[in-house]
Order: sequence, then structure tokens, then C-alpha cells
Amino acid sequence: MASPDRPQQPDARSAAAAAAGAGEGAGDAVVPTPLPPTERFAARTAGMTASEIRALFAVASRPEVVSLAGGMPNLAALPLGSLSAEVAELIDDDGLSALQYGSAQGVPVLREQICEVMREEGVEGDPNDVVVTVGSQMALDLLTRIFVDPGDVVLAEGPSYVGALGSFAAYQARVVHVAMDEHGLVPERLQEALETLAGQGITPKFLYTIPNFHNPAGVTLAHERRPRILEICRRYGVMVIEDNPYGMLGFDGQVHPALRSYDADVIYLGSFSKTFASGLRVGWALVPPLVRDRLVLAAESATLCPPTFTQMMVSRYLAHHDWRSMIKTFAENYRERRDAMLAALETYLPEGCSWTVPDGGFFVWLTVPEGVDTKAMLPRAVTARVAYASGTGFYADGFGSRQLRLSFCYPTPERITEGVRRLAAVLEAELDVVRTFGSSARRELNRGPQGPRPDSI
Repeated sequence: MASPDRPQQPDARSAAAAAAGAGEGAGDAVVPTPLPPTERFAARTAGMTASEIRALFAVASRPEVVSLAGGMPNLAALPLGSLSAEVAELIDDDGLSALQYGSAQGVPVLREQICEVMREEGVEGDPNDVVVTVGSQMALDLLTRIFVDPGDVVLAEGPSYVGALGSFAAYQARVVHVAMDEHGLVPERLQEALETLAGQGITPKFLYTIPNFHNPAGVTLAHERRPRILEICRRYGVMVIEDNPYGMLGFDGQVHPALRSYDADVIYLGSFSKTFASGLRVGWALVPPLVRDRLVLAAESATLCPPTFTQMMVSRYLAHHDWRSMIKTFAENYRERRDAMLAALETYLPEGCSWTVPDGGFFVWLTVPEGVDTKAMLPRAVTARVAYASGTGFYADGFGSRQLRLSFCYPTPERITEGVRRLAAVLEAELDVVRTFGSSARRELNRGPQGPRPDSI
């Protein structure tokens, strides 16, 4: 029974009835119909789409499928026993610090060690200009956030890293691809792109480039092109972001000079994901002081601070282990797998296929004959128990349907050989259809257009 001094609250039905009749009187408000969550999303989320490569993981992880798709490092050579002891000692010696909040810029001692790591590639950096991030992907995403407004143009190699394209799309950037060849980014094509954009009154916010052992193309930027590319960008007022996660994983022992070693205005991104342990998610950006302050603010708003524990773990590894020898061991393992892939491609692939020959890193970029669409072919490849990454995922403009990326970093040489053999059989079946009925028939079967152009590499 209601209290005499408190009005009784209406039940849900009477409230709904009151709302329905609220419009009968002049000036009465109409209760709006609630919007579904999808109609509340910000406009920029329209560019946030699932990565074609991430979507493959559930299928590619099945044991019967040989996955040549994901760029997952092979960590079998890591000294897990001694690393386990390091973790225990870290907790015993510095547990109260390691498990606590830290600086948004990163642990100071690790930033000093990062500068030592970068010296291997000719980069001289100040620890105060290093910002530690949760993998270099976070650094790239935050840099895009602080530099790019919706509609701004960024330049990237064609093809380019799928994670970078995802960040650019999320911040509504317009990506203009610049062609590569077997020697990396082509300076003349860069010049042409900048001239065309200048004629439209557009200055790109930055050039995003992976000069060493490119993902996905597997090529390395020729040394003589590096200063030329930097000079062209300076002339047009374009900043350069250099992403270099694979730079120390060369197969001939050569360490290529980073673009940052030529020009202190280059923003350099690095990572321990390929040279130590990807699961720790520790990367960094070396940036000019004016950029550093904004980047730290962006990092604070994103994560408050990078995890102190994983930073201190990486720091102890660098201090107590022969990390240079470990990197050489990784590179030797990847070279063995690269050789197995190249031999299998030469043995099994049909005529008309071509591929890059990487001298480091994780990837081979394969071009298939005219009439074959690698994205449409992928379900048939998975049915044949082999997976790859189709080329369209590495372009922002729909190109790449005649290309695919093959990753040799994780499977054993024997699995790589078997995977390429299975892929070759799928390609032969596709080509049989094209030879019999023509490429238009295959396009009709695929229910999608063939890529509009061949690529440079």
C-alpha cells in the first residue's frame, strides 16, 4: 500500500500509455524511439573492417591445414628455461615495481637499451625521444590519430602492411599507393604521386614505408634510393614514418641502414615482436621532441601506460642474454624456411607465376597468371588444406587480386614444401578453368571483378 505522503509510481504499462498520449496536447514532447546501437556508431567506424588475414586464423590454425598466411614468429629457439628463471627473479627482486603503474613514456632503462638496439642500424637516438608502446602497431595507430584528420592523404607502398591500412581507414585517411619493384619503393613513382597531389593542392600528411624485408612484398629498399626518397619527401614537405620490425633479420648478415640514420626528422618505429617475443607486445617510436609530447599524451589517453612487467622483462632479457646471437639464430631458422619455400615454388608452381626473393624477414609475394583471382580462390585452397593471404588485403583501393602473400616464418621446411605443393594443385585447377572457358568464365564463377591492373612487383 502506498504511503499517504508519497504519490504512487505508475507501472510500465501506464507509463507507456502516458507517453503515447503525450502528443495530444499543444506543446507536449514526443518520446523518441530509441536508436539501435549500430546507428549510434561514429562515422569513422565505417572504415573499421575485419582484416582478411585475421579472419583466416580460425581456419588456418586447424592442424590439417598448412598455413602460409599469418606472419607468426617461430619462437622455438628461445631459451625458455632461463627466461622462466628471469620471470621468477623479476618478481622476487622488483615485483612491487613490475606489477605497478608506470610512466606513459616507458621504463627509462628500457628506453636507454632501445637506443643501443637501434645503433645496430646506424640510428642515434636520445632515450628522452623514445616512447614505448604496446607493440609498434599501437605507435602507428597513435601517430595516425595525432596527425590525420578525416579526408587527409597518406602515402604508402603498394602493397602495404594490413595493420597500417586498418589504422588509416579507422581515422578516415585517404591512402595513395606508390609502386614498388624488386628494389623497393620507386623514387620516380613517388615523385609522380607527389606532383599529382600538389597539382590538386594536396600535401600528404606522411609517407608510411617498410624499407627492410617488406611486409608483404619481401623486398628491400636499395641503399642508393634511400637518400633520394628522403630528399623528395623533404622537397614536398612530407613527413616519413619508417616501420622497421624485421630490419635485423637479414639472411646474409647484412644490417641495412635505417632511413632514420640519414635524417633525424624521420619517425622510426621498432618492435621486439620479431626479435624476441611477440606475446610481450613491446614496441617503440623514436620521434622528434615536438611529436613526442603529443604522442605521450595520446598514449596516456589510450592505455594510461604500457605494461611495466613486460617492459622490465624485455629489459632483463637485453641485459642478461646474448640477444644479438639470438637474433642470428632466428635469422638462420628463417633463412632455412625461406630456402624451402623458394625451392618448392620453383618445383611445383605452374608457368606464368612469379615471386619475390626476400633476403630477410618473413614473406614472399607471389603473382599468379592472368585470369586467376586469389581472393576468390582462397576457399578452394582452404578446402585443399592450405592457406595464404590474398593480395587484396594489402591495398586500400581494391587492387591485388592477382597477388598473394606466403609466409615462411612459422611452419617447418617440410610443411612449407607440402603447403606449396597443395597450393600449386589448386592453381592448376584454376588455370584449367581459365584455359577451357576463358578468364571471363572464371570471373563469373567467382562473382566478382578481376583486379583492374597488374602490380609492379
